[in-house]
Amino acid sequence: MRILISGASIAGPVLAYWLTRHGFSVTVIERAPSLRKTGGHAVDLYRPAMDISEKMGVLPRIEARATGTNRLTLCREGARHPVRMDLSKVLGATSDRHAEIMRDDLSEIYYDSTRNDVEYVFGDSITAISPDGEVRFENTAPRRFDLVVGADGLHSTVRRLVFGDESRFSAFTGAYLAVLTLPNRLGVDHELLIHVGVGRTAGMYSARHLGDARALFLFRSEHELDYHHRDALRQKELLRGAFAGMHADVDRWLGELDSTPAFYFDSITQLRMDTWSRGRVTLVGDAAYCPGPAVGGSTSLAVVGAYVLAGELARVSGDHERAFPAYERAMAGHVRGSHAVALSAAKTLIPTSRLGVLGLVRGAHLISALPAKPSRALVRLTTKSVRFYDSMTVDDYPLSLDASRIP
Repeated sequence: MRILISGASIAGPVLAYWLTRHGFSVTVIERAPSLRKTGGHAVDLYRPAMDISEKMGVLPRIEARATGTNRLTLCREGARHPVRMDLSKVLGATSDRHAEIMRDDLSEIYYDSTRNDVEYVFGDSITAISPDGEVRFENTAPRRFDLVVGADGLHSTVRRLVFGDESRFSAFTGAYLAVLTLPNRLGVDHELLIHVGVGRTAGMYSARHLGDARALFLFRSEHELDYHHRDALRQKELLRGAFAGMHADVDRWLGELDSTPAFYFDSITQLRMDTWSRGRVTLVGDAAYCPGPAVGGSTSLAVVGAYVLAGELARVSGDHERAFPAYERAMAGHVRGSHAVALSAAKTLIPTSRLGVLGLVRGAHLISALPAKPSRALVRLTTKSVRFYDSMTVDDYPLSLDASRIP
């Protein structure tokens, strides 16, 4: 049985890994000419995604490339003195098994685990999908597949071709995210430096193995901003306007916009679809149920979704009419929960009032002042959803010893 996956970032390679282990023949197509190594930002893997990665045999590489960020310096806009906090206290409250890693590093690790067993086609994209499985591409001849999976992110081409325009399913949360790569002139090491004000938060961090740093910007807007998702000049203009005059540190980070080798800007948008499947096509990860970049644990959700989709297909020997609904049932609760967590996290990370800013700073101060166990208990008490991702349960899908049973 031949399955085509669109997207070679996170969900695509993880899905490809498990599908091949279950006996399917897999092709992954990726629009970029090679694996994306354009800076990226730090993402979190929580216990279920860590467990799946361990089953894939890649956990040692993930742990070796973890950022190692364990300290937070939090500066309230207009205040003179920052608050410093041991991040391990917060991480210990949120997850029993956790790793923060650069997204590009994680993508490379998952890709390496599949490259010998999966056909990868870079520099091409899907242009049409027929009901009988014929797929047309921008640069290569048409091919026929039994199933097609869109793992091509928030702005999924597969979703647009099969389900319609993105605007039908996207829900604007009122906030925006930007990330840029810049020189680590401050010598930041294992530390996250954050400036927070009403409706805007800016931070800088570096990973222990990186030669540069990342600046992260989150800000609120009452209405959706006017820009094209490929118009970087307009995006940079909007970003400068949103953070003008916040702090000298932030001004210096923004000063790198014209020379940065990597820049990302997008709305923090949730995808809300009644179904992720139609005919021979289904969606996984951000293409199906993005909870919101930077605030919703989307990477862990994508890893879990890919594992579940492959397992449900294997359970019924590739019968998509049974597997796709089972996949959606298994993931529905996780998706609903992640959407709620993301909205709650956005309110905390981008406070809407001075009181919210003060509460965030005072909470960080209290956590830093308490011993480890009481501080972890405080985090769990004040944030009901703090352990949501660790609490996700996933079925075990044993590998079949007879791959020939799959047509």
